[in-house]
Amino acid sequence: MLYISVETFGAFALTCLVIELTPGPNMAYLAVLSAGNGRRAGFAATLGIALGLLIVGVGAALGLAALISSSRLLYEALRWGGIAYLLWLAWDGWREATETSPASTDGDGFEASVFTRGLLTNLLNPKAAVFYVAVLPTFVDASRPVLGQTVLLSVVYVFVATAIHTTIVSLAGTARPLLEDPDRSRIVRRGLSLALGAIAVWFAFSTAR
Repeated sequence: MLYISVETFGAFALTCLVIELTPGPNMAYLAVLSAGNGRRAGFAATLGIALGLLIVGVGAALGLAALISSSRLLYEALRWGGIAYLLWLAWDGWREATETSPASTDGDGFEASVFTRGLLTNLLNPKAAVFYVAVLPTFVDASRPVLGQTVLLSVVYVFVATAIHTTIVSLAGTARPLLEDPDRSRIVRRGLSLALGAIAVWFAFSTAR
C-alpha cells in the first residue's frame, strides 16, 4: 500500500516549495558563503543543511519535535541558540576572514567546517521542528501508516529544500568571478552579512511565543 496519494504528494511538495522560496537563514547563509567562497563550499554547506533537516524530520517522526514544541524551556533554548548562531555567522561573514584566502578554502578541512555550520544552523532552528509539527501532520492520512507517511513527507521536504539551496549556490557561485576585486568583494560580502544579521533579528521576533 502506498503511504501517500499522488494528490497529497503534489500538494505537500508545492507547500514546501512556497515555504522554501521565502527568504530565510539558509538562503542568506548559502548566498554569503557561495559568493565569497565558491560553489564547492556552498554545496558542502547544502549537504549539511539537508542532513540537519533530515535529522529534525526523523526526530519529528519519533515525537521529539512535538516534545520541543510543547516545552517552552526546550523551545526557547533552541530558539536563542539558533539566533546566536546566525548572528555569529553574520559577524564571521562581515569581518576580514582569513578563510577566504585560496589556501584556507581548499581542502577537506574547510569543506567539513562549512558542512558542520550548515548542519548546526538547522539543528538549532526551531522553525524546522515547528514545520514538522504544525504543517506536515496536516498532510498525514490517519487511515494509513503514520510513521511511514511522516518519514516519506520529511524526505520530500528535504529534497525540495535541497533543490532550491543547490540553485542558490549555483547562482551565487556564478557571481564569484565578479568579486575578484577585494574592495568589491568586501562590499558584497558585508552587504550579505548585514542581510543575514537582519534575518537573525527577524527570526527572533517571528519565532517568539
